[in-house]
Amino acid sequence: MAKLIVNNYEELAARLGEKLGESEWLAVDQERVNLFADATLDHQWIHVDQERAKVESPYKSTIAHGYLTLSLLPHMWQEIIEVHNLKMMVNYGMDKMRFGKPVLTGSRIRLVASLDSIENLRGICKAGIKFQIEIEGERKPALEGIATFLYYFE
Repeated sequence: MAKLIVNNYEELAARLGEKLGESEWLAVDQERVNLFADATLDHQWIHVDQERAKVESPYKSTIAHGYLTLSLLPHMWQEIIEVHNLKMMVNYGMDKMRFGKPVLTGSRIRLVASLDSIENLRGICKAGIKFQIEIEGERKPALEGIATFLYYFE
């Protein structure tokens, strides 16, 4: 699916209820998990101790932090949409967010997004993006919810 190009509020609003796109698959390898553990000071063995995870984890593998999966959303979102004529974009919030399935280290994930809601707040575009972060080869998503972004168009 080609990247969606949006130039103004009206062009985005015309997509209400539509699938906006899907990102490329992104590998979640042990190095990425370890770097996230270092950045967040969350070194729980289920994420970083491969030998222990093989033996003690019900998944027989280390798994990505749920918040690592979430933190990859902005990168994958930028692969879906390119918004022009912006002063800035602000993350406003998350709603109905649920972690559905752990991401085993070595898996690949992608973002699938649709426009769930949109409002014009005195010139600020408030967009609710319904998202699913899928795991390659799995039926159940790793994460789903609604991300709300504020777009300040010029």
